[in-house]
Amino acid sequence: MRLHVDGWDPGYGTSFDGSGEGPASQSSAETVTDIELPESDWRPIPRRDDLRGPSTVLLVDGVRRIDAGVWVTGDDGVPHRGLAASYAAGVVRCDLERGVADVAGALVKRGLFTSSPTANDVLVGRVRYTAHQMGRDDQATLTGGVQAQLAALEADVSGAARVDNDLLVVDGPLKNRQHLPRAIGYVKTHRVEYLPASLTAVVTALKAQERTPVFHVGTNWQRYAWYLRLPTTSSAPWAGVVRIECAAELDKAEAVALADLSVVTLPRFASSSYKDPRAPQNLVPIAGLERRLRSMLGDGRLLYRTLVLAARTVIG
Repeated sequence: MRLHVDGWDPGYGTSFDGSGEGPASQSSAETVTDIELPESDWRPIPRRDDLRGPSTVLLVDGVRRIDAGVWVTGDDGVPHRGLAASYAAGVVRCDLERGVADVAGALVKRGLFTSSPTANDVLVGRVRYTAHQMGRDDQATLTGGVQAQLAALEADVSGAARVDNDLLVVDGPLKNRQHLPRAIGYVKTHRVEYLPASLTAVVTALKAQERTPVFHVGTNWQRYAWYLRLPTTSSAPWAGVVRIECAAELDKAEAVALADLSVVTLPRFASSSYKDPRAPQNLVPIAGLERRLRSMLGDGRLLYRTLVLAARTVIG
């Protein structure tokens, strides 16, 4: 195959990204709101003072970087769009009884994502971009392929650090990781509204360390969810509000138990605005892990230049 590197700086996206679609205001997901309480009884649910949090909390996060947009051309002469990407995942283990935290594991991988049926791995010095064949070459499919590999890497790295009776907090939706025991997804950004206006009013009425009742969300995957407000100095309606998810395979009592556990656990990790512009939602251990992982990705400019050099030769 022959590799061609797109001339655009990857920091500005790629020349073939033409989606232009913004986030919707209202989700098309099927939502069932009477899981924990009837819709007519919805109200903020406060922290349970009688509930003890887990002694060990594992927080998992991943980072990704597009090193270059590429074109992959096989023997048939047909060019296929692609992305060369680096991604890393790690887990922070917080021992709440001892008051210490450490990085329990971290992995880095790189991939070449393209619809080309003849794509091979690309070796750049001692760095290998593993070929991943995608069904289409539009930007959404390619970046989705990177995200899927990152999610799989997060699952791998978190599994090696588990201990009995811990709580696993995955930064982002729980999709493709619902099989992990005692796991919740932690979603900081609200791109769509899942609840009707009458119940959204319950979300914006939350005080710090209060949550909404558990509800069920069904899209192309199923999960339980609830909203929680972290401690914050802002009075904005959605300030400090995060959405938490857990597997739909759990029974309702288990989902409610995880919801209560999240309220006594997550607020203690909330960040402060003078330390992090994404405070309080960007949890302190996750912010530290992100810095470590980004440093592990290597110099993006150097990798881009070496990809350009590698593109001058026929690969495979």
